[in-house]
Amino acid sequence: MQATVPAGLDRKEAEVYQRLDPKRLPKHIAIIMDGNGRWARRRHLPRIAGHRAGVSSVRSTVETASRIGIPALTLYAFSEENWKKRPAGEVSFLMGLLCRYLKAEVPTLNKNNIRLEYIGRQRELPPSVQEKMRWASEATAQNTGMVLTLALNYSARTELVDAFRSMVDAAARNGGLDHLEIDEDAVSRHLYTRHLPDPDLVVRTSGEMRLSNFLLWQLAYAEIYVTPTLWPEFRGVHLLEGIEEYQKRERRYGGLAVDGASQHGRAEASHTKLSAPHASKTGRS
Repeated sequence: MQATVPAGLDRKEAEVYQRLDPKRLPKHIAIIMDGNGRWARRRHLPRIAGHRAGVSSVRSTVETASRIGIPALTLYAFSEENWKKRPAGEVSFLMGLLCRYLKAEVPTLNKNNIRLEYIGRQRELPPSVQEKMRWASEATAQNTGMVLTLALNYSARTELVDAFRSMVDAAARNGGLDHLEIDEDAVSRHLYTRHLPDPDLVVRTSGEMRLSNFLLWQLAYAEIYVTPTLWPEFRGVHLLEGIEEYQKRERRYGGLAVDGASQHGRAEASHTKLSAPHASKTGRS
């Protein structure tokens, strides 16, 4: 029996969705959006044209993920390396593009019951950008559907440094370093993503085979799906194709392969365990 196609999917999306098992959708998908520059270069356009074109891809991907019931979607929008190494003009354009995106998309996010969050060192962004980010987050704070997280001025190594500093500070406020306890759960509770389950699936566009300093702790057991599609050409149907590939894989989390019902049961149990959000939710850097 085919799954009921969610409202709002186009014909191509519906065709792929009907091949999926709705009970085994990823709880959290992370996407490394790559290829804007190459897309522009192939068309003899400036890099900023690729960034501008990528906004349509964000809109299509976010809406499709929400429509099929993905609980969490995280987009690698702007890395710490981008902030430090890109030309000032390109960085300024990206900051303006982000502000325009937030202003334009908040009504759509609210229409789709999507809550907007951020990870990364927001305090290092221009004050005007921080203000627009706060406005958009507050405007969607009451939504109860998918959590859309934008990674802005983000670096996984910086996140780990901030997590360790946070752990030391917490111990100092609780009687001194003798009270410092470090284990995997403690680290997870101090990450930017403590409000989210670890990703089940990470998608990278443009065919590059690297994680680019993105969610290095959280992606320990994620399935990796790489598509040659450049980000400005990526749409909801490509996301569904990535999910289809994800569902073909056996997720063992370091265990041994098993057959039949036992395999399905173990996968479901592990999936449920990893999907539980971290207990502590506080403000992020």
